[in-house]
Amino acid sequence: MAEDISNKLVIAISSRALFDLDESHRVFQQDGLQAYSEYQIAHEEEPLQPGEAFPVVQKLLRLNTLLGDSAQVEVVLLSRNSADTGLRVFNSIQHFELPITRAAFCGGESPWRYINAFGCQLFLSNEAEDVRYALNCGVAAATLVSNKGGNSGSDQLRFAFDGDAVVFSDEAERVYKSEGLEAFAASEQAAARTPLSGGPFKPFLAALHRLQQAFPATEAPIRTALVTARSAPAHERVIRTLRAWNIRIDESIFLGGLNKTEFLRAYQADVFFDDQETHCQLASPHIATGHVPHGVANN
Repeated sequence: MAEDISNKLVIAISSRALFDLDESHRVFQQDGLQAYSEYQIAHEEEPLQPGEAFPVVQKLLRLNTLLGDSAQVEVVLLSRNSADTGLRVFNSIQHFELPITRAAFCGGESPWRYINAFGCQLFLSNEAEDVRYALNCGVAAATLVSNKGGNSGSDQLRFAFDGDAVVFSDEAERVYKSEGLEAFAASEQAAARTPLSGGPFKPFLAALHRLQQAFPATEAPIRTALVTARSAPAHERVIRTLRAWNIRIDESIFLGGLNKTEFLRAYQADVFFDDQETHCQLASPHIATGHVPHGVANN
């Protein structure tokens, strides 16, 4: 009988996000596919070093230990490698004892077309084109742009999200872009009791909320934060929207345009998602950062 994964949180990740494949990628860029294949086969017994998303994946999979028989998290590897060159990736997964068993090696083709088939709710990759395709398929997705993997030093897994065009739709951001800050504030104040539409990360945030509910609130191994450039009076619509969705978010930080980086560091975020490339660039030297190429800021 086929396994039912409909109630699981399924994360898809590219091999370059999970492991440091920079050296291999340089071989590919300089010498071509054949040289890359030969390089990977020659080094397939050498474990790859952890990549940007490795700490997050490790913490996600650790949740299953806490959940016991009701294990609800699965990570799927989606790779442009062939199965032959991908053997080094699987050997590295075994070396680090990561319980990852499902994968698609696509032999140079984009793996995004398998995202819905695997039932994935989040896709992390270094390939911006694959991320855009995943978003078009209705799956939360981000291009990892950071210089380092996030690791807060705690077993707790801390997610940080921008609001507009990430958790929420970009409807309010469109007003800001076209009419300015004053019109944006007036529009949001007038619509304070009208919930915003969901953005690409709403289903993923809802899935995290369901996982959190398996634990006492003070002992949850997942913590979430909204880190937004909004300020009063535009805060009320956000709060009422989350209430209408019945989604709890642990911390809400309304910055009124301040640089987000120091707040993300103070929060000890493991990973941060934002649609604005500028915010991502500022945070990326310090925190695992995913650019979400969605909404008016990316048109």
